[in-house]
Amino acid sequence: MESISQELSFLTELAQGIGAQFGDNCEVVVHDWSKPVDSTIVVIENGHVTSRKVGDPGTNLGLEIMRGTAAGDNRHNYVTQTKDGRLLRSTSMYIKNNAGTIIGALCINFDITDLMVAEKTLQSLTASGLAPVRESFVSSVGDLLDTLIQETQEAVGRPAALMSKEDKIRFIHLLDQKGAFLIKKSGEKVCGYLGISKYTLYSYLDESKQNDPEGELT
Repeated sequence: MESISQELSFLTELAQGIGAQFGDNCEVVVHDWSKPVDSTIVVIENGHVTSRKVGDPGTNLGLEIMRGTAAGDNRHNYVTQTKDGRLLRSTSMYIKNNAGTIIGALCINFDITDLMVAEKTLQSLTASGLAPVRESFVSSVGDLLDTLIQETQEAVGRPAALMSKEDKIRFIHLLDQKGAFLIKKSGEKVCGYLGISKYTLYSYLDESKQNDPEGELT
């Protein structure tokens, strides 16, 4: 079988560059299929990832392609596992001669084991297991009141222009439960938003409390 020896210098530099770019967890291997099956590796960077060295064999996937029982299509970004259980994200690209015959392979194996552990750790720190709580972080009470009004309108389910008297009473009640009326001059803004007088606001607020003395109106 034809050798990749003519391209070996370039492939060696390419493997060194990829290994240097992505660090110690990135193994880069060049296989020459003109070599015996048990010693196809001719270049390897960061061989500690799979505990291999120059002169070692390829994998079962390469063997199947050499045998002709599997298609020789390049495979990108698939997950494999070492014999000691470490997870790798791998890519295999096959080197062909001018006739289109595969004569070797360039393989990249990136150890993602530590990244997977870190991902799980981050998930355990960020996932509370509870439903998210809506909390508004603002720079002024005016912005806070705007947020409360918007949230309350969403709860009522219709814009102020389409609210009935009952809707407005519920709107005011919900705002009161949120503590909106503790904000200075909030009454004026709510009156303007609902298109009612301050007298009507107080009347609706009293009515909501009479209808729901325990604060359970929803």
